[in-house]
Amino acid sequence: MTVTKPITVVSYNPNWPQMFEAEANNIWKALGDNCIGLYHIGSTSVPNLAAKPKIDIIAEVKTPEESISALENAGFTYRGEWNIPFKYGFTKRGDVEVNLHVFEENHPEIELNLAFRDYLRSNPKVLNEYAVLKKNLLQNESAFEKNNSMFTGYNLGKDAFIRKILKLCGFNRIRFLKCTHYAEWEKAKHFRQKYFFDKVPIADPYEWTFNHKDHVHFVLYQGVEIIGYAHIQLWPNQRTALRIIVIDESKRNCGFGSQFLSLIEKWLKAKKYNSIHVESSLSALKFYKKHSYSEMPFNDPDGYEGSPEDIPLGKIL
Repeated sequence: MTVTKPITVVSYNPNWPQMFEAEANNIWKALGDNCIGLYHIGSTSVPNLAAKPKIDIIAEVKTPEESISALENAGFTYRGEWNIPFKYGFTKRGDVEVNLHVFEENHPEIELNLAFRDYLRSNPKVLNEYAVLKKNLLQNESAFEKNNSMFTGYNLGKDAFIRKILKLCGFNRIRFLKCTHYAEWEKAKHFRQKYFFDKVPIADPYEWTFNHKDHVHFVLYQGVEIIGYAHIQLWPNQRTALRIIVIDESKRNCGFGSQFLSLIEKWLKAKKYNSIHVESSLSALKFYKKHSYSEMPFNDPDGYEGSPEDIPLGKIL
């Protein structure tokens, strides 16, 4: 457990929209033709809503990686992607504090944030519910703690409310996230046990990978529903292993597995990994062949031996 500094939530400041406009002008100048749109999001974008006094902004751009140096030269500090693949996060601190979230064109997080913002703007009763939730969360010491997560209890405690609103909005995009929230970890455990270790049957012996730097765990959302899970191991020499990829039974044969695999490969390629390897069962062989995987030595650096019935496949990224 990590205890963080106090979280400050203040009454709505009518100057926040003007602060956004001023910062947006500077960001437009920094990004130039790479910028497609700038959007004020988060609680400071909702009139009459109490908020942490930080202006949250989304920048929609053509080429996100090209934004890093441009925004650093404009006074922003690059913070990485956090739990959202293909997110380029920046902060600026000073008289006006800014959290800037840079996404490529049509990234689902853009639509998600705008849908949530607009719903609160047009529904005063729901806005009040959100304000009360924030106040109540801050009464609990856990709001200022991080328990096996990059986020505080305050941020995680808002998750169920946000999902409820997104469902009411009809948000149904495919989203690809690193496991972070406790609900995501519980779903990951469920997928692993139900679809893999119950078949043995044994209790999952690899939950230790949930807190290991060389293992990355992803969930696939359709709207607010988690429909898939994947486990990637990062090997030396820019190699990776796809340990698990699974789509919930009720969502199979709809193309979600292909979308999930493509997103994983895109993320690994962006992180400069050169290859992805998998030990495929006979039943999954057709799926991998469709995605240009071919027979390739697995060469597990940890020396684990897979099932003799599995077929070692790989793909150069």
